[in-house]
Amino acid sequence: MLVMTMIGYSLFYFLRKNFSFAMTGLAQDYGVTKTSLGLFLTLHGVVYGLAKFANGWFSDRSRPRIFLMTGLLACLAVNVAFGFVPLFASTTTAIITTMGILWVVNGYFQSMGFAPCSKLMAYWVPPGELATKQALWNTSHSVGAGLVTILCGYIMGLGELGADGVGVGMWRWCFWGPAAIVAVGLFAVYKFMPGLPREEGFDDLKETEVNGAPADAAESGVTASRMVFRNPVVWILCAANFSLNLVRFVVLDWGPMLLKEFKGLSLAKASWVVALYEIAGIAGMIFAGWATDRLARGRGNRVCFFMMLGSAVAMTAFLLVPGSAGMAPLLAILAVAGFFIYGPQTLTGSILTNIATKRFAGTAIGLNAVFSYASVIFTGVGMGALADHFGGWTIPVVCVIGTAVFGALVFLSLWRAPANSYDDNPSRTGERRE
Repeated sequence: MLVMTMIGYSLFYFLRKNFSFAMTGLAQDYGVTKTSLGLFLTLHGVVYGLAKFANGWFSDRSRPRIFLMTGLLACLAVNVAFGFVPLFASTTTAIITTMGILWVVNGYFQSMGFAPCSKLMAYWVPPGELATKQALWNTSHSVGAGLVTILCGYIMGLGELGADGVGVGMWRWCFWGPAAIVAVGLFAVYKFMPGLPREEGFDDLKETEVNGAPADAAESGVTASRMVFRNPVVWILCAANFSLNLVRFVVLDWGPMLLKEFKGLSLAKASWVVALYEIAGIAGMIFAGWATDRLARGRGNRVCFFMMLGSAVAMTAFLLVPGSAGMAPLLAILAVAGFFIYGPQTLTGSILTNIATKRFAGTAIGLNAVFSYASVIFTGVGMGALADHFGGWTIPVVCVIGTAVFGALVFLSLWRAPANSYDDNPSRTGERRE
């Protein structure tokens, strides 16, 4: 279950983070401004967040394996179509408009990946082990984003070179290349991904009972209203997730252009810096999960507080180090930033799953996604407009640093929050299971 959900979710990122490198080619070939590219990112993220809420609700009432495969297949089709847009649109305006619409559609289907994976883990993994296991699973998006970053970085360096060193017309292969890889991976998901324990002939975990009854039984007293919509911990976590994703998406979505224009790196070198940001994030996620289950007794919000402070320090160093210092300092600084920001990013999912219980994990994570991807209003069109208006990236990066500090304070407000909403015994409160 763990391996196949990791593979399945990483494939979504092959069809999502490829756009960050294609943006440079689109700007050169069609004169698309940073504000317009930011608008693409914003609309994609807003639709993704809203659809993730709706699809979280649907995933709680669907077969996770089929739900995930449907979304992945639709994303594959959209990415293939994206590369063919110039063949069917007659004017530059029509090309840009059609691309924007397709990327918004891609945002909807991208939202069908996270919730079914979280639901499977909530049913297969005891609460006292969930932070560690989900942190390991959460490395899947860093693996997917990191691999597609390297792939697309080299794709954009191939072919006929323009005056600024960007491969003319090669942006199409940032969509077609990853789509070919996903087609193979989709077949593997179809063959090997399991369903819920009962679908595979196993009993549900005793650790996930509430008031002596299974979390999805009527007698447990668990309702979406009680566990999600009237739960203040859920809403505070949503606010925290808004801030941490603003920091994360600025580097992911604007990283290649930011490093090229603000620090003077080539796109090939920038691809490695952004990829290392993701790879270091893997270490941060695993550490955060381990620290939550073994040191913080399941209270991941405490780990998140310290890691958000670390991300603020790292982004401050990124602002102050000049581009003339070379690639090595930037690699190190963004690696540290990735380590600290991806810890809280993975923990919010496991915290919400344990607070909302397995029955409403998808709904809680879907609500959280609305806040997470509301941040793209600022990381997308907001950051693009700031960079255009001020003629550089200094002000946008300062905003990112302030947001990281704010996120740390929000997590600090949850210092005394409970570890989960299951019955009070050692395996359900985050204590180490012997």
